[in-house]
Amino acid sequence: MEIWPAIDLRGGRCVRLIQGDYDRETVFGDDPAAMAARWVEAGAERLHLVDLDGARDGRLGNAEAIRAIRARVDVPCQLGGGIRDEIVIEQLLQWGIDRLVVGTKALKDPDWFRRVCQKYPGQLVAGVDARDGRVATNGWLETSDVAATDLAKTLAQAPLAGIVYTDIAKDGMMAGPNLEAMRQMSEAVQVPVIASGGVTTREDVRELADIPMAGCIIGRTLYEGKLTLSEALEAAQHSNNETR
Repeated sequence: MEIWPAIDLRGGRCVRLIQGDYDRETVFGDDPAAMAARWVEAGAERLHLVDLDGARDGRLGNAEAIRAIRARVDVPCQLGGGIRDEIVIEQLLQWGIDRLVVGTKALKDPDWFRRVCQKYPGQLVAGVDARDGRVATNGWLETSDVAATDLAKTLAQAPLAGIVYTDIAKDGMMAGPNLEAMRQMSEAVQVPVIASGGVTTREDVRELADIPMAGCIIGRTLYEGKLTLSEALEAAQHSNNETR
């Protein structure tokens, strides 16, 4: 299972929110590129970037930090947050971002999302964020009536790179992931699903790998030192070896 250390960007800094609440922010660094280099030096083979300002405002809000990260590290990077038109997709791909996570626009205009997936096959990821099983949009500020698994089934008909599935109630709480929700999502679609939200311990990583999930995103627990990246990587590999 792939391990994706998260770098959440707001106002040019590395932060973490609790349950997506912009008023519950912890700042972990003023130099996102240095943070990216730190994770790569610790063994990260890929990075998950989130433009929190972009997610809320619907346009890129941390362009300088994103470009600095891409210039600093040479591992694959995926980015989500505010990606809602083809011009931005083209721009970010030109900057060297490997995969783009599209959430709000994919829900609101699935035909558009299907079209851009066909134009950029294997480079777009559907970001499905759920609160109580229902899809949330606009930086998690709005909750729709659409079931997360129903949206995923629709979007997975396009040539996706995968789905990032976030359980908002678990995000930033360091209380473990919603394993049942992740299992349901993994079983609902035939594309790789990356789990996000609540991953805190080595056991959390092992349990997600056993589902099996294609990957998991890890944030606050790494920044607070409750789980090291090497422990997470070992747990994912150990579980994979046991499965074989």
